[in-house]
Parts: sequence; structure tokens; C-alpha cells
Amino acid sequence: MWGVPAVRLPTAYAASGRRALRVTLVAAAGFYVFRYGLDRPVGATYALFTVVALGGLSRIPGTGRQRAAFIARLLPVCWVLVVVGTCLSVRTWSAVLGMLVVGFTLAFSAVGGPRPAGAAPGLQLLYILPSFPPYDPGSLGDRLLGTTTGVALFVAAEALLLPERAPPSYRERAARAALVAERCAARLAAARGALTGTDIQAAQEAGQALRALSVPEAERPAGPGVRERALTHTGLAIRTLLGRIARLPAVPDDATAPDVTAVLRSVARLAAATAGCLRAGTTSPPAPREELLTARARLSAVSAGPPPPGACLPPEALRCHAAVLEVADAALAMGAAADLAVAGRHASVPLPPGRFWYATTPAPVLWWHRARGHAGRRSVFFQNAVRMALALTAVRWVAGVDTLPHGFWAMLATLTLTRTTLGQTWSTVRLALAGTLAGALVSAGVLILVGSDTAVYAVLLPVWMLCAFTVGPVRGVGWAQGMFTVLVALVFAQLAQPTWRLAEVRMLDVLVGSAIGAVFGVLAWPRGAHDELRRAAAELLRRAAEIVVATSASVAAGTTPATPSGVPGHRSLQRAVVLAESAYAQVQSEPTPFGGGGRGADPRTVDWQATLIAGHHTLWGSARLLEPPLTALSPEAAESAGTLGERVAGRMLLVSAALDPADDAPDATPSLTDPVLAGFAAEPPGAPRRYYATVAWLNSLMNDLGRIAHSASRKP
Repeated sequence: MWGVPAVRLPTAYAASGRRALRVTLVAAAGFYVFRYGLDRPVGATYALFTVVALGGLSRIPGTGRQRAAFIARLLPVCWVLVVVGTCLSVRTWSAVLGMLVVGFTLAFSAVGGPRPAGAAPGLQLLYILPSFPPYDPGSLGDRLLGTTTGVALFVAAEALLLPERAPPSYRERAARAALVAERCAARLAAARGALTGTDIQAAQEAGQALRALSVPEAERPAGPGVRERALTHTGLAIRTLLGRIARLPAVPDDATAPDVTAVLRSVARLAAATAGCLRAGTTSPPAPREELLTARARLSAVSAGPPPPGACLPPEALRCHAAVLEVADAALAMGAAADLAVAGRHASVPLPPGRFWYATTPAPVLWWHRARGHAGRRSVFFQNAVRMALALTAVRWVAGVDTLPHGFWAMLATLTLTRTTLGQTWSTVRLALAGTLAGALVSAGVLILVGSDTAVYAVLLPVWMLCAFTVGPVRGVGWAQGMFTVLVALVFAQLAQPTWRLAEVRMLDVLVGSAIGAVFGVLAWPRGAHDELRRAAAELLRRAAEIVVATSASVAAGTTPATPSGVPGHRSLQRAVVLAESAYAQVQSEPTPFGGGGRGADPRTVDWQATLIAGHHTLWGSARLLEPPLTALSPEAAESAGTLGERVAGRMLLVSAALDPADDAPDATPSLTDPVLAGFAAEPPGAPRRYYATVAWLNSLMNDLGRIAHSASRKP
């Protein structure tokens, strides 16, 4: 009756507490078995720090089982790092050179997706630990044994202890969105009227659920492989399909209405088949795709050819045909991408040329494409890798030249405290130094009071470790550094004769490491990712403007455009999209709000997702409009299409100038009001379907630009 009230931890502490419990149990078990059971202090050190590196320092996204599977695959990498670090520690110059190469390689591996990016800091520590004296190749066996034991125990703990509920996968989210598209298309086909507000809201919510910010980091298809790329393509195609269905006008009641509804019914069947394909993990049957291709070809022939006898297709019908054909194209892309995401290179569905260029490319070549795309100073991944590699190399050189005691602590401080902006680095260093000072005082007091009684340290270690890894991630860097300072004192007090000066050394190492990290934060791109994001988005819109002008002119003239500037096809725009997406991902990972300063729209308010969608819309729409055969438009239609394309490209350049921090144009919110753009509703007489398809494409780009300009005009 008077029962004790239940105590419920806040969500943040509960999540970090589960992770801390796994790390504490495994790290303490490995450390005690090697230190007191087998009397192997080297193995104890590596068993403990391997778990701390992969469980405490790394931030690998996903559930426990997902992390366990990924960490198990990292075991050979851990062996290589320990062996290389041990062998190169013979001289300071070799250890420094190895730190430069290993530091850059591990940091740059973030281009492979969220999981390699999250594991990189922990893997850095597994090279740092053996790269310091003493040079003792004879202990390599104990080092590898301790590392292997730590990895094996931690994998078991992640997989079995305190299992977590897995969130819906990206494939499941895509399947749900495809079912929403199926329902909307079926209702349009049955009622021949525009969707209701409820249907449109459901389509918008389903599309939002596929945005990167709405998807847990572990579920985002960010890798360079065929399946990951195809799954990303699937989500983009479904979002495009949902957006086009939501804006689809009512089906006109004329002789072509049965052909329009046939396409919509086929779209609904293909969307349902795609959802089943994604959920079952098997390729979808070919019948829905063949049915849609047949219905699309029939509507395209009716729309492009002469009207039925005694009838004349009005502009409303042609606009509807163009919109429905775009819906069909998006549905076909969705189905092909889903089959490729499920079956990989074994997919049997015919793929449109160019759009799925990666389908038959070997995995090493795809990794090379990803790395080469970011091997430049404008890539945020490249910037971070250079910054971190130079900072760690400098600390290793200082530690080796000045024989800094416990120098790997200084490198650990650099690894954990260096941020992507000067303001963030300075704020982090101040908090870390304050926390380290407090931890050093506590450590000195404990070491003085307890002395050499290792039994007390052995009892305190797991309790303090559990508290440190629970409280530190929630309360911030100051608490984390302070509690970790006490933790390392408790560990090394069991490995060597303890002295209060150990806390003094820890304070000195953190000061040296954080100072060097701050220096390289200033010298190497101190503004972080937000300026690069503005610059990348501006470059994307400039490249898109070139494609818009070339495409609209080619449609008007009925010719294929020449390759621009020696770049094959649209690769320049594709590269711009890749760099903008990487900068956007980096900005989302920065832990504090964007820094101030610089010219251009405030990055806290700009709808960057609309910028990326505009780039993808430009690529897909241009490729679709330039499919042969091309025939020249009438003079009135050609003039209208060319003028509209130039005007849309001009608006793209205005928005680009507003975003670019280096542009010297007047700093003002771009206006998208243009009397010529009102010509979207005034069709030239006798214009063919390709004209209406071009206008629909340009209209969708104007919608994207409108969202960008509107968001950029808002105050943060």
C-alpha cells in the first residue's frame, strides 16, 4: 500500500547508463583477469583500453546487435593498428610518420558512412596506445591477446546485454511511403479528382519520414556500395513520386481520360509491388512494371500524336498528361531502384542508362569513386581528416621530442577536444581544462589517502567507470574529462607504484594536447562546415542553372546539347550534389549552433534539403526531357520554353549569390517575382507534350527555389 515509488531515470541517462554498464562489465572483467588472474599487466592494459576505445570513445550508431556485427568486422583492423603502432614506436620519426598516415586514413574513412565515422576515434586510440615507448616487440603477443579479448567480450556484451528495440529500417520506411503512394494513385484513378487535404498531408508526412534528419543515423543508407546507393535512390524516387502525385491536377473528362487512369492504376500496382519487394527482400514481379510501361507508352503516343477524330486536346489535358507521365517516370525509377537495393548486382530489372551508373560497378571502384569525390579542399571530410591528422602528428612529435610522460594522454585530449570551428574548440578546451583540473585534484587526494593499497583501487574502478560513462556523455565535456582523469588514475595506480604526481602529469598532458588541437583548429579551416555548406549549395545552383539553360534550349531546338566544358554529361552537377550533401551531413553533426560571421543567408534558417532536391530534380528532369527522339518546337513554343528556362536559371543564380559567402553581390533576399514567369499558365497554341513536360519541370524547380528563398528571408 505504502510501496516505494518507482524511480525512473531520464531518457538521456538511461541510454548512456545501458552503454556504460556494458563497457564497465567488459572492461573490468578483461582488466582483472589479465592483471590479477594471469599477472599480465600489458594484456590488462590493452583489454581495458580496447573496450574504452570502441565503447566509450567511439560513437557507432545503431542497436547493440548492429554495433556488435560492425565491431566484429573491425577486429582485423584492430590487429593491424596494434602491430603497426608497435613496430613504428622504435623511433620518434617513424611513429610520427605513421601517425600522419594512420590519422588521415582513419579520419577520412568517414566518407564510408556513419558507422566508419563513429568508429574512427576509437581506432585512432588503438594505434596511439602502442606507438609510444617502450619499444617492446616481445610484448606484441600480449598486446594482441588483450585487444582480441576486449573486442570479443565487448561484441558479446553488445549483442546479449540489455537488448534495444530496433527502429524501423530505411527499407521499411520506404515501403510505408510506397504504400501511401499506392493509395493516393488508386484514389486519383478511381475518382478522377484531385486529392483531399488528408491525402496530401499523408503524402507529405510519408515523404518527410524519408528525409535524413527524420531517420536514425544507423539506418541511413550512406555507404558507397550498390545496395546503399540504390536504397538512397529509392527514397529519393519515392519522395519525388509523392510530391508529384500530391500536385497532380484533376483528370479531365475527355476521350483520353481512360488512358490517364490506366497509367495511375499501373502506378498504384507498381507502388504496391515495390513495398512488397522492400519488405520481403525479394525482387518484385515484372508484370506491374511491364503494365506501367505499356500504359505510359499509350498515353505518350496519344499526347504526342494527332488528337482523336473530331476532338482537339485542350491545354488542360496536355498539362495533365505531362504531369501524369512524370508520375509514371518517378514510379518506374522507384521500382528499378528498389529491385537494385534488394538484389544488388543480381537485379534483373532493365535499368535506365546513366541513372543507375553504379549498378554493375565493382565495390572497390565504388569506394574509389567515393574517396576521389572527396579528395579536395572543398570536401568537409577531407578538411576534417587533414585537421585531425596534423594535430595528432604534432602532439606525437612533441611527446617524442620532449619525452612527455604518458604522452598518449595528450593525444587522447587532442582526439576528443578538437572541433570543426575555432569557437567550438575554444569553448570545449575551457570546459575540459576546468574539468581536468577538478579531476586532478580529486585524483591527487585519492592517491594520497589510499597510497599503494591496490585492493581499494580495484574496488573503486568499476564503480567510478560506471558513473563516468553514464554522467559524462550527458553532462558534457567538462564532466567527462574530469571523471576520466580520476578513472585513468585508478587504472594506472594498479599497474605501477601510485603517486600524487600522476594527476599533475594528466593535467599537463591535457593542456598540451588541447593547445595543439586549438592551434590546428585555427590554421585548418577554422570556420567549420557552415561556410562550406553555403559555398557548396551555391555551386550546386550555379551548375544546375547551366543545365537548365542547356536543356530548355535543346528542347526548343530539338537537338542534343554539346558536352559542357569537356565534362561528360552531367557529372559536374553530380559532383556538386555529392559535395553539398557531405557538407550538409557534417553541419548536422556539429554539436553547437552555427557560428556567426560571414556573408550570406543564415545557415540556421535555410532549407538546405530543398537545395539538394533542386539539384536532383535538375538531373532527373534534364535526362528525361532529352530522351530521343527530339523534334523542334513551333516558334512560339520554342521562344516560350527558352525564355522560361533562362528566367528560371537567372533565379537560380540569384539564390546562389544570396547563399555564397564569397559572392560580392548585394546582400539581399532574392525575389522570385517575375512577370515572364507568369507565362507558366499561358501556353502557346498547338504546343506539344514535350513543351508541357518542360514547363512542369521548370515549375517544380521554381517551387524548390521558393522554399529556399523563403527560408533564407526568415530571421533566426
